[in-house]
Order: sequence, then structure tokens, then C-alpha cells
Amino acid sequence: MRFMLTSLHIIVSTILIGMVLLQKGKGADIGAAFGGASNTVFGPRGAQSFMAKLTTGAAIIFMITSFFLAITSTRKSSIMESVTPPAQSQQAPMQLPPPAAAPVAPAQK
Repeated sequence: MRFMLTSLHIIVSTILIGMVLLQKGKGADIGAAFGGASNTVFGPRGAQSFMAKLTTGAAIIFMITSFFLAITSTRKSSIMESVTPPAQSQQAPMQLPPPAAAPVAPAQK
């Protein structure tokens, strides 16, 4: 389930990036460069193009998959903690050997 959701998320994000890069901006007309496109920039948008509708749909799917991936990532850690108890060792704790005596320096005359 999580693998399929992650795969869908990656595919949709790649498609979304491609569609955004293929579209031209609102003021991309030649008149916008010379300041004559104020009516198109601030006026009514008109009907959305097919690419804009696809971009909106891909963005919605991207948000939904992001939401469910966030839920599954937090839920998986809490489920794993409740199902598997913490590991308890059956052995006695390991004791270190006593420190060796430091070598004694010879006495100087």
C-alpha cells in the first residue's frame, strides 16, 4: 500500500512539474513586455485551458497523496511501537574485568 502510494506520488509530481513548465504565464503575450497587456492581466480570466485543468487535477492528487503519506508515516511508527514490546535481554549484564595494575617505575638513586 505504502509503496503504491509513494510510486503514485512520484509519478504525479513529475507530471505536475512537466505541465507547469509547459504552460505559458498570464502576462506572456508580446504586449506584456511593452506594458500594453493590462486588460489581460487584470481583466477576467475567461475559460481555463485544458492544460490548466490537468494541472489543477494533478495538484489535487499531489496534495491528497502527500496527506496520506504523512498519515501512514506517523501511523506506522506508532503501530510498530504498540505491537512489538521493547526487547529485554535474558542475560546478566556484562561485567568488565578489573583494571590491571599500572607498572611501577624503578626507583632512582
